[in-house]
Amino acid sequence: MGHNRYMKYLVTLLFCSVILANQAQIISKQETLNTSAFPKYDDYANYHKTKGLDSFYDPKIDYSKFSGRVSDKADNSTIIKIQVESLNSKFFKASDPLKFWVAKKRNEDPCSGNIRAVEKGFITLYVKNLYPCWGPSYSFRRGTILIFQSDRLAKRIQAASRYRVALLAKKRDFIYQLNRVNKFVWGFRQEQVEVAAKYDKQILEIQKNKEQALALLLGKKKDQIRVQKELVYRLDELDQDLGFYRVEKDELYTDRWHLDQDLGIPVYKRPTALKTN
Repeated sequence: MGHNRYMKYLVTLLFCSVILANQAQIISKQETLNTSAFPKYDDYANYHKTKGLDSFYDPKIDYSKFSGRVSDKADNSTIIKIQVESLNSKFFKASDPLKFWVAKKRNEDPCSGNIRAVEKGFITLYVKNLYPCWGPSYSFRRGTILIFQSDRLAKRIQAASRYRVALLAKKRDFIYQLNRVNKFVWGFRQEQVEVAAKYDKQILEIQKNKEQALALLLGKKKDQIRVQKELVYRLDELDQDLGFYRVEKDELYTDRWHLDQDLGIPVYKRPTALKTN
């Protein structure tokens, strides 16, 4: 008896220790995530804040200034083709004004020009006068390094950065929608099986209810047939009893008066007249 009690206590103790050990080893997915490192909504760039995640715009950089090298020119030196180092020159548009200096003469007054055409890595300028930045020289030599400044380009780059932020937000929305669509497409087979199983279950329940309803209807029919037979039998008995207990209304006729006379029963001297009604 004491040995059985000791074994029961030992088994209970081992079972509890196993449960506690399993609970101690379980680590939820939420515990492994460092949520403090996740980007917040304010960390992303937006329309009012161009600097942030998903944006390459840096307010510390002066985007109005860039450099280039003369690669070609017209005979009259009013049309100059410049090879630029800044890839942001793609935001220029025709007729945009800009100023430029010769790299070796930064202290001189700038020359003014207008954008004539924009190509990848090149811009074409229309320059009316080179005297302020180049002096009496007639034209630039090929390879001359120029320093450009355009406030309109800086504003256009800032606007482009804001528009890029809007495009990135739209891209995130499309990626989120695509993720949901991919999740549905990749899990279509499983979803199809689950939907089919759901409706199969409902069909089985409907068939079961149908069979139960039909069984109840058949049982009710049998009961009604028995009640019908019983009611017919009772009606027949009632007809017999009604026939038996019917009280007949007898009338005294002339032949009955003669019979009473023959039997010596005291009756009236004349027979009662027959009723015509």
